Amino acid sequence: MNKSKVAIVRYEKPLESVRKAVELSRGLDRLPSGSKVFIKPNIVFWTRFVPFPKWGVITTSRVVEDMVVLLKERGIDDITIGEGTVTMNPKDKETPAHAFETLGYGVLKKRFGVKYINVFERPFEEVDLGEGVALKFNTDILHSDFVVDLPVLKTHNQTVVSLAIKNLKGVININSRKKCHSADPEKDLNYMVARLFRGLPPVFALLDGIYTNERGPSFDGRIRRSNVLVASSDILSADMAGAKVLGYSPSEVPYLVNAARNCGRPLDLSDVELVGESPENFGARHEYDFVYSESDTGTMPLPLAKQGIKGLTYQKYDLSMCTYCSGVNGLILTSIRNAWKGQPWEDVEVLTGKMMKPTPGMKKTILVGKCMYQANKDNPDIQEMIPIKGCPPKTEDIVKALHKAGIEVNPALFENIDQLPGFFMQRYEGKPDFDEAFFRII
Repeated sequence: MNKSKVAIVRYEKPLESVRKAVELSRGLDRLPSGSKVFIKPNIVFWTRFVPFPKWGVITTSRVVEDMVVLLKERGIDDITIGEGTVTMNPKDKETPAHAFETLGYGVLKKRFGVKYINVFERPFEEVDLGEGVALKFNTDILHSDFVVDLPVLKTHNQTVVSLAIKNLKGVININSRKKCHSADPEKDLNYMVARLFRGLPPVFALLDGIYTNERGPSFDGRIRRSNVLVASSDILSADMAGAKVLGYSPSEVPYLVNAARNCGRPLDLSDVELVGESPENFGARHEYDFVYSESDTGTMPLPLAKQGIKGLTYQKYDLSMCTYCSGVNGLILTSIRNAWKGQPWEDVEVLTGKMMKPTPGMKKTILVGKCMYQANKDNPDIQEMIPIKGCPPKTEDIVKALHKAGIEVNPALFENIDQLPGFFMQRYEGKPDFDEAFFRII
């Protein structure tokens, strides 16, 4: 039996470490000469207004540049870097452009002729992923000859880990992304993610774990300097090995279970040859889950429960909550914590996603987002409905809804939402391991 080869390499030096990962994995052996290559980094979030902890959130420019150099050494001249960064305003083109320039992709264009694109400014084509699933993918990646997939090694609060397969969600259009967060209990997020690599050209996956992220995928996770690269020309094998590096058996990751089943593959890595370092050499398990507490006062995140908040139920997010509502969910919780003055609220319940149902007996029910409103607008168990109908929800509407429920949140927190990442930046100030140079190309 021919085993898929996965290289696990300790990051030590620019270019040399990525070269070692590529060579050990033989990851570019299937790269045809004269290929049109599409590079997919992970730029899950960006802000133009403050610096923020890119470490463990965004693919390092170091790894992107090193891959470009290795491709150029093989005579590849047609290279496109593409990403579909989520912004709270879907029409915002300035933020992705600012990200590309700040991360140094403009330098790569001048030096090597590399193109870079915001996929939301390009056409999409529908791809049949089997069993009635069809999503729209960026046309540039579909019509390339070879894909270099450069995700960050991170855990994820919905999919357990977010690695090379999950990174491909960044090249589908907005409606397809929302479709991935289906209310269908069978064709859920893990089911959909498991199919994302079907129908694509050959993929070489290089997982960037110079920085890793616990309780990711964004800047509010716990970032670690891990100095690890995981590489394979088999994307599923790369993700299974990457899960092991983060402390998880592939059988603990539902989208990997789905993908392995679809491909007729075992989950114990018995058909994978690991070369280089052992997965166990790179630190402790990275937790992914945010703990919620159930008590006589209802369900809410553990930090709120420990604060003694009463009169509020905030059900735990599920797989149907898409990226847009996820983007404001943390801010809503932060604002509620700051608004607590010790007096119980009037039996308020907050519902998110597409699947949650109201609890009978609650006096006020806040429905966050268009999907939640559509799912429950006629539900007879709601005594007083307070809907936030937007997609994505507007911050001013969130403030109004919370105020109407008697939760006097500070509007300034929402008005300055673009400043929030700067708060998390303070955790890493003065720590030499957290070096901005990894995100510059000079």
